[in-house]
Amino acid sequence: MFILKNAWISIKRNKGRNILIGIIILIIACACTITLAIKNTAIDLIDSYKSAYDKEVTIGFNRENMMKDFDPSQEEGRESAREKFDNIASYTISDVEKFADSDYIESYYYTYGVGLNGNNINKAEIESNNDMPNGFGHGKENNMSETDFNLTGYSSEDAMSEFISGAYTMSEITDNAWDIAFNGNYVFINEELASYNNLKLNDKIKLEDEDGNIYEFEIIGIFKENEEDNQEPMSMFSNSVNIIITNTDAVVNLTKENENLKASIQPTFIIDSYDNVEKLQDEFYEKGLDENFILQTNEELAESGVSSVKNISSFSTTFLVITLIIGGIVLFVINMINIRERKYEIGVLRTIGISKLKLTMQFVAELVIVSLVALILGAGIGAVSSKGVSNSLLANEINSSNEKTEEVNKNFGGMNRGGERGGIHGKGMPIVQAYDSINAVVDIKVLLELLSIGLSLVLVSSIASMVSIQRFSPLTILKERS
Repeated sequence: MFILKNAWISIKRNKGRNILIGIIILIIACACTITLAIKNTAIDLIDSYKSAYDKEVTIGFNRENMMKDFDPSQEEGRESAREKFDNIASYTISDVEKFADSDYIESYYYTYGVGLNGNNINKAEIESNNDMPNGFGHGKENNMSETDFNLTGYSSEDAMSEFISGAYTMSEITDNAWDIAFNGNYVFINEELASYNNLKLNDKIKLEDEDGNIYEFEIIGIFKENEEDNQEPMSMFSNSVNIIITNTDAVVNLTKENENLKASIQPTFIIDSYDNVEKLQDEFYEKGLDENFILQTNEELAESGVSSVKNISSFSTTFLVITLIIGGIVLFVINMINIRERKYEIGVLRTIGISKLKLTMQFVAELVIVSLVALILGAGIGAVSSKGVSNSLLANEINSSNEKTEEVNKNFGGMNRGGERGGIHGKGMPIVQAYDSINAVVDIKVLLELLSIGLSLVLVSSIASMVSIQRFSPLTILKERS
């Protein structure tokens, strides 16, 4: 009690000096509060961006394994490589379902494609003539495909990456398209193919396989391809002109009706952690995946989305450290001056029997009392300011997120797609929202961090007084004074 009483008397007696110390600590507290709020905002943004990308794993060719022992200079080597490629064991839907039954996998989706010929529609192409250069009018897909059309089935909207990325955009769509799109013989066709065959919404098209089996589909949407840079330079049609989009159930039903149909599947697995990819790959091999396949992730893409936000977090940390260093030096200097000015007072108190320990504790108590008041005021001012600062940092991100969401909705036809399918998750669209309250930015964690930082700074800066008091001799001080 004696120490606190003397400390309070000293604070009132030396108002000017303590107000100066309080102002410095208040400024430091404001700066630290805002900086910590910015850091927390950056962390929230990083979490939003990371959650915007599902941890995806796909199956791709293990080129390194396939090219092992391959000698391109030898004909035998080339033949061996071709034979190895032709003999790679493919996988089916049942294999994918078996792979997906893993503790490391949270969910999965896939595309399922099959080649078919037209029955009552024609493949979009231009017949070559002698006046045109070889290959004129034929895109890569038109030249290489053995059938007229590639019927591609999607298991869900999450699998429709071309629409999410903006490569494809719905130009026309029926009102109930997304209620029936993933169940039944319904299709989306390219607008160039629709124009080529004079087709419109709700028209029926017929496709047939090589055995002559005919399958009927209803058009519920017409899309266009936007990526002009990827078009064949000598083709009047887009690469997707003869791609017909449906659902996986429709393709599965076709393969059940005709077991000779060769369908290709491209699965995407959502995993719990990138750290488990190697374990998952070993598990896939044990379940029968050909070792010429390898698992690939989107980790690099997910990390690229947070690089700029990490810079904000790093900057805020650097600014916080610089603020603390400068503040600590200033407080240390002020304390040194304070001790020199109060040297005679220290000598008198020591002469009347006040121990070095009590005297040191009194000086520290003075600093702690002033610091606590300044920290509380600084935290309050910083908290009020931090909401506006953080929301201004989020403004561009919120705008970008909303624009991306609106853009994807337009790509799908600009309609409410109904049910849980109404939103696309894990495709690079972070959910960013403005802070609606101060405690959303400056929570109890920030206040505790600020309190610990402030008191630590005060204690470190008061080392000057502790050391000086221990070294001072009361008789020497009084002699110098006299």
